[in-house]
Amino acid sequence: MKEKITDKAGDMFLTFGFKSVTMDDIASEMGISKKTIYKYFDNKDQLVDETVAYVQKAIDTIIDGIVAKGYNAIEENFVIKNIFKNMFKNAKSSPMYQLKKYYPETFTKLMDREVCTFSECVTQNLEKGIAEKLYRQNIDKDMVMKFYFILVFGIHESDLFDKKLSEVVKTEIKVLEYHTRAIATLYGHSILEQELLKYKENQS
Repeated sequence: MKEKITDKAGDMFLTFGFKSVTMDDIASEMGISKKTIYKYFDNKDQLVDETVAYVQKAIDTIIDGIVAKGYNAIEENFVIKNIFKNMFKNAKSSPMYQLKKYYPETFTKLMDREVCTFSECVTQNLEKGIAEKLYRQNIDKDMVMKFYFILVFGIHESDLFDKKLSEVVKTEIKVLEYHTRAIATLYGHSILEQELLKYKENQS
């Protein structure tokens, strides 16, 4: 039951926002009493905290599955972005922005975990891309990873960007293109153009 509550809460938080969804809303949607939810969670803060960890773990599993399919490094990044777009398609605004604004402690925990996961995933992607001659041999992998991290998460944190999720998705693709162009070989650029074309065709 606890996992079912967390799963439903995750869907509702992402669709309607972390602040606006109440414990009553979740109980009503599930057809259970609010007392049942409080049997597993002391308060909404704890539910949000555990739901975010649950969703993050699910995302990590999905990424591992994508990596195992053997896409080239550039294609792999676009496939992951597409999965995220579909996963959060019902969200109204950036979930990370909402967390930072309304649940800063949960946001801090998320970012602490995300630094490790992001670092590992991006470094592996860079190594794969270098081996495939898609990325330049002489790039500083650690610095590139840090630059990319700042760009990706800056979208969700900075007031310079629209927090409407459809706009966030467009900006993330621009960031991915910017990141890839900065490190790609001529061969890598040709693969990037193919992926951008596929992405554009999927939007129409």
